[in-house]
Amino acid sequence: MRTSTRPQIRLLALALSTALLGGVATGAVAQAPATTATAPAKVDIPYEQFTLPNGLRVIVHTDRKAPIVAVNLWYHVGSKDEPAGRSGFAHLFEHLMFNGSENAPGEFFAPFEQAGATDMNGTTNTDRTNYFENVPTTALDMALWMESDRMGHLVGAIDQKTLDEQRGVVQNEKRQGENQPYGQLREVIARTMYPVGHPYHHTTIGSMNDLNAASLDDVKTWFKTWYGPNNTVLVLAGDIDLATAKVKAAKYFGDIPATPTMAQPKVDVAVLKQSGRTELEDKVPQVMVRRMWNVPQFGTRDADLLDLVSDVLGGSASSRLDARLTHQDKLVDNIGTANYGSQLGGNFYVNALVKKGVDPAKVEAVIDEELQRLIKQGPTPEELARAKTNYRAGFIRGIERIGGFGGKADALASCATFTGDPGCFRESLANIEGASVADVRAAAAKWLGNPSHTIVVKPGTRTPLVEEPSAKPTPFNAPKPDPKYTTLASTVDRKDGVPKVESFPALKFPALQRATLKNGSTVVLAERHEIPVVDIAYDFDGGYASDHGGKLGTAGFTNKMLGEGAGDLGALAFKSRAEELGASLESGASLDGATASLSALKENLDASVGLFASMLRAPRFEQSEIDRVKAQWIAGIAQEKARPQTAALRVLPPLLYGDTHPYGIPFTGSGTEAAITSLTRQDLLNYQQQWLRPEKATVIVVGDTTLAQIVPVLDKYFGDWKGEGVAKAGVDIPQAKRPAKPRVYLIDQPGAVQANIYAGELLPSSKDPGAVKLEMSNEILGGSFTSRLNMNLREDKHWSYGARTVLAGALGQRPFLSIAPVQIDKTAESVAEMQREIADYATGKAPATAAEVDKVVANELRSQPGAYETASAVMGTIGSIVRYGRPDNWVQVRNAQVAAFTPEQANAAAKGIDPDALTWVIVGDLSKIEAPVRALKLGEVSVVDADGKPVTGK
Repeated sequence: MRTSTRPQIRLLALALSTALLGGVATGAVAQAPATTATAPAKVDIPYEQFTLPNGLRVIVHTDRKAPIVAVNLWYHVGSKDEPAGRSGFAHLFEHLMFNGSENAPGEFFAPFEQAGATDMNGTTNTDRTNYFENVPTTALDMALWMESDRMGHLVGAIDQKTLDEQRGVVQNEKRQGENQPYGQLREVIARTMYPVGHPYHHTTIGSMNDLNAASLDDVKTWFKTWYGPNNTVLVLAGDIDLATAKVKAAKYFGDIPATPTMAQPKVDVAVLKQSGRTELEDKVPQVMVRRMWNVPQFGTRDADLLDLVSDVLGGSASSRLDARLTHQDKLVDNIGTANYGSQLGGNFYVNALVKKGVDPAKVEAVIDEELQRLIKQGPTPEELARAKTNYRAGFIRGIERIGGFGGKADALASCATFTGDPGCFRESLANIEGASVADVRAAAAKWLGNPSHTIVVKPGTRTPLVEEPSAKPTPFNAPKPDPKYTTLASTVDRKDGVPKVESFPALKFPALQRATLKNGSTVVLAERHEIPVVDIAYDFDGGYASDHGGKLGTAGFTNKMLGEGAGDLGALAFKSRAEELGASLESGASLDGATASLSALKENLDASVGLFASMLRAPRFEQSEIDRVKAQWIAGIAQEKARPQTAALRVLPPLLYGDTHPYGIPFTGSGTEAAITSLTRQDLLNYQQQWLRPEKATVIVVGDTTLAQIVPVLDKYFGDWKGEGVAKAGVDIPQAKRPAKPRVYLIDQPGAVQANIYAGELLPSSKDPGAVKLEMSNEILGGSFTSRLNMNLREDKHWSYGARTVLAGALGQRPFLSIAPVQIDKTAESVAEMQREIADYATGKAPATAAEVDKVVANELRSQPGAYETASAVMGTIGSIVRYGRPDNWVQVRNAQVAAFTPEQANAAAKGIDPDALTWVIVGDLSKIEAPVRALKLGEVSVVDADGKPVTGK
């Protein structure tokens, strides 16, 4: 489990929905005939490695698909290594290492933003701390200089102010997690599953008491003792070779002396001695049941086999628990399993969200019944084959990326850190491929036959968890470094500062090729041959806005139902067939449209497209499945109302646009309980006929294919598809008026330890000629990590884990949102700061500077080779080209506007924001925040519920 500590350096645009994609249409279609699949492609991550004299292990993987290099450092230091009374130190230090080093004071992110870094972050878990970034090849020296400076030259840059600042940020991260429904689980699990004294008994984020007690000397000693090259693995993946890596690693890291070598604790799976039970009350909409076992550690054969057990039991769409509890008995709204491997042991768990009114004991009984059946009989050969395909397909899709979360650099680093073998993934792939029914049954019996612990979270009043007493730290006597490690002579004069990046690779966006299917749909193809996968998206009009005047949630619900059975296949059989093929099929809606998508292994492309066509052309819309999904959907709405972020996103849009506007709906797209309850099968058929049809639709294809190959396959299954009746012309999106004065709406969340602040306003459409200038101007205010708002509330005040502004895309007026989750006792102060930052920028009191403009322009242009590393990123841009009627060379057109962006343009665009017309929605404990917010006299204050309705007596 990762504890992420920094928001992505490129803050993504806020999604307007929790649904993903979508699409449907009418007409019969034959089931896809059996086809001869092509030979499976070989799956591997080739690598070379070497070790510097100071112990730094360097692993190199060459991938020339893009002019970028992933730099990934794994320090073998995690929360398991913290002594008593020092919990949270590893995670706190991860934050501190982002705050500048002796030779590069200030924000660590600044030179990386200037160079166009992507996928930049840092995380801590029980076993390690890692830092990673993808940089243009020409910026590799800068990245290695920065990483080596904070490894070898950090202590002098840490002062009390920095410690206090990052301690506050970490504590707000802890509050943010605990403020969510079921947010106490992580703490309860650590205490319950591992005994006192076990390295996993406390959470990675640590206790408030220990964090408060951390002194400057403590943290400096902690760093000097463990964060050395001999405790670190460096992975360089991408546009690099071994010879270059040897020279550069030695140049920047070779002179850093080794620290003492971290003695790793012995593996201690800590199998429970007896089964147990914990029950909690929380402000949650439904009961959660989680049953957990302690199981083998990462890198073992049994851990790999338990991945297959998880898939068969509850980890796939057609799993046994899904079939029984979701489809057959209809006792849960959601069921799943997971097998997480860590260094000293792993956790296997079953998690269920119980339907309202159902006795949780019934769910627990079925879970045990299905588990015992699997332990006794093992999986069927068909189940095992599907699980193996799922595993392989997931691995193939994961290694499309060189860096970031779960990319190739992560795979190499984790294997090297925890097993000593960077290629341990090969053994896991072999274990999976060679597993027999008997092997999987034996692993299930061996480990899931052990005692387990069940945690039940029930709706009620949340009681704050009492922290365990902090132990008094014992005096720390650091061991001496191993004398076998030596250093190389330094050839870098660090007084010269961060190396300047003088040149940058140009973006090579794939050429867009076009064709027309026999059914009238346009095909847009971008070839990407790096991995044997073909991604297809069928884009339609409609979307949430098409619900206007009807039943809110119809678009999202109809598109969701596409995957619930099609043609001759019922819901489970359809999902099972997709898994047999290693295909991922999704469908859903967004604000202005709907998309159905397929991600297919090239070896099974023909059969996968056949199944995709069945989903689009012949969805079954069975009443029993509609009823089942309705219940899950309504439970999901209750979950949205319980979560502060989605509660705000439900209430705010009707306030911005008005109840009668097509966009005046919950931005989650889920609609309302009453509307979903009233949906009929005919409503779904009507939406399908009106909106999900091929005539004006576009098929976007990105992946390992050519136009000559893919068009015949698409025509084979879609060529004779025709819409019925008259197609809708589109949704009329009228202009909405801004309010004449600011308004404030409060939503009560008793017991909340944070307040979630949203301020919104309407700005021109994504199709507006000034859209690019507005987006760039927004980057300065709150669109990047080093933006004004985040640097104020997080880095300066440390009242928030992260604050930002977002411009969501829309055909009509687009919403501008300023967002900040803040500690509850700083709510009013944070609102005041947000108002001031927006007003000062919009009125010109604090105009954009040349330096700010240069920063955002450089980051936008220079990051593109990394930003378009994946097929999904390319597909997203093509989708926006289609949705907003942009030219095929839009990337180049937009880049020209970005390159010409000036401070004058930034300030002119900022003037489009009226600071006196903001609508505020604040979710928090009103007993603590209402009076201070009212005292701001920001505007008329109203108290509303999670549906946006006035609360009487307030």
